Amino acid sequence: MDQQYNPIFNSFVFDNGMDLRNRIVMAPMTNFSSHEDGTVSDAELAYYARRADGVSMVITACTYVTANGKGFHGEFAGHRDEMIPSLRRLATVIKDKGAAAVLQIFHGGRMCPVELVPNGDVVSASSISSSENPNVVPRTLTNDEVEAIIRDFGQAARRAIEAGYDGVEIHGANGYLIQQFFSPHSNEREDHWGGDLEQRMAFPLAVVDEVNRVVAEHAKRPFLVGYRFSPEEPETPGITMSDTLSLIDKLADKNLDYLHVSLMDFWSRPRRGVDDSKTRMEWILERVGDRVPVIGVGSIHTVEDALKAFQTGVPLLALAREIIMEPDWMEKAANGRERDIKTTLSRDDQARLVIPDPLWQAIINTPGWFPVEQ
Repeated sequence: MDQQYNPIFNSFVFDNGMDLRNRIVMAPMTNFSSHEDGTVSDAELAYYARRADGVSMVITACTYVTANGKGFHGEFAGHRDEMIPSLRRLATVIKDKGAAAVLQIFHGGRMCPVELVPNGDVVSASSISSSENPNVVPRTLTNDEVEAIIRDFGQAARRAIEAGYDGVEIHGANGYLIQQFFSPHSNEREDHWGGDLEQRMAFPLAVVDEVNRVVAEHAKRPFLVGYRFSPEEPETPGITMSDTLSLIDKLADKNLDYLHVSLMDFWSRPRRGVDDSKTRMEWILERVGDRVPVIGVGSIHTVEDALKAFQTGVPLLALAREIIMEPDWMEKAANGRERDIKTTLSRDDQARLVIPDPLWQAIINTPGWFPVEQ
């Protein structure tokens, strides 16, 4: 292997002692392919097995922690103990390939489709519709319900421990419930769960505290707790880069094992809140990079892309769409075949790439999402 690729293939050790075999992670991506009862399908197991062989850690698609938190058709569940055997099947497939298995846990909040929520009772921090779901006005959660959801995140972490996962990732990104509480666009509460920037952090931080508490109580071996966040929102009012720097400052004090940025482009620059002389990733690394490991992501396709990203000092990189198009990314990079890495796909590639039908249909029928050769 070419020595210049060492930043990709060096091992990484978390503070809790967990060791990763290299610096490349499979990013969490919804695949729409679970059974209606929330159990993992054989097609999903095959999809993950095809991709877990080379990366050091697989972060699963999000799993909902309460019945009213299901955000997608074909999403697998973690809201009841009956789901532990299903969750265990997926953890086993990933770990059998030598990768660490991390379960992403979430609640969709106002982004949940009405038909997936019991009685159509879509909930959020406040009764404000999203731009993506403008016809649905969510119901404002009561204080008791907020506290119950916090406990539900903790119980989902316990189930992940019992199912054999190596960690959980708290999904505080992409406009879902945790972000809805942090955002001034979706949170107009006047109690202690809303108000100024400090108060809007209360729910995300409470979820982290509860998950950490449960892990300390139940995990008998090193178990990762990560947190994913979106740096900014396009809406006004909305989350600014300055807001996010304040949030990750607090998160870095929470003994988290990593922070995971959600970006479409690793090199994107801030929209507002700070000056745009540096990229978002550079701002984030400058603020907390010496206190907590940061996973970068966003349009990393080639080995050259990855090496350039590592030069910023980010310790770990996640591949998202690229690992769908090229499951053998790591193997090709390791064996001098980096020029053979695929960065597009064709309409004939489904079987070769082991992509479940629902995800394949989404890829083919969503123009601009993936580079599909005609």
